[in-house]
Amino acid sequence: MKRALVTGGSGGIGAAICRRLAADGCHVFVHAHRNLDQAHALVDDILAGGGSATPVGFDVTDAAATSAALEALLAEAPIQILVNNAGIHDDAVFPGMRAEQWQRVIDVSLNGFFNVTQPLTMPMMRTRWGRIITISSVAAITGNRGQTNYAAAKGALHSASRSLSQELASRGITVNVVAPGIIDTLMSEGTFDAAAIARLVPMKRAGRPAEVADLIGFLASEQAAYISGQVISINGGMI
Repeated sequence: MKRALVTGGSGGIGAAICRRLAADGCHVFVHAHRNLDQAHALVDDILAGGGSATPVGFDVTDAAATSAALEALLAEAPIQILVNNAGIHDDAVFPGMRAEQWQRVIDVSLNGFFNVTQPLTMPMMRTRWGRIITISSVAAITGNRGQTNYAAAKGALHSASRSLSQELASRGITVNVVAPGIIDTLMSEGTFDAAAIARLVPMKRAGRPAEVADLIGFLASEQAAYISGQVISINGGMI
């Protein structure tokens, strides 16, 4: 049984990814920081459905805490599937953006990527099989007013993933990015109403978390062994 870690696994998209990977036969570590109760509830639901999962809590921006948590997981066996899903919004137009808004968004998405991915890489390499998938956003491709910090953080992950894919390709490890558009989650509810979605999305609807999870499930599978270094959009035709 392959072991998978999904950061930000208690949220809308993260929970769908955890369910999909568990359904595909993985043991899933459902990560959360502030919403650990939600992670426990999701794990209970996965177990009740016959899947295998464990909750894990740490702050991805805290390098020492992340290292300690991952060391405990790695003591049992390597993690071969990593989904970097943890990320936050803190939107503001750039002239009015506070330094802490910039730094916090960068810290969670970009520094969090390093803090989680780097310790898992060498154990994954030793198995000569792995999948590293990072969740980005359409904002990193097209830009978006009020999200200079978010677009910068996610765009940096595109470049980092392309470079990492080249380093790990000979070890049977793929590294890809999935860039969703407007997805029907609590995070998007207060941002996009039906009229805005109809205007922005050619398919005239928001995507479903399960649709993103299906793409992640494929990229984490044996069938995706020759796909690496890619940024794959899932946005209903927005771009």
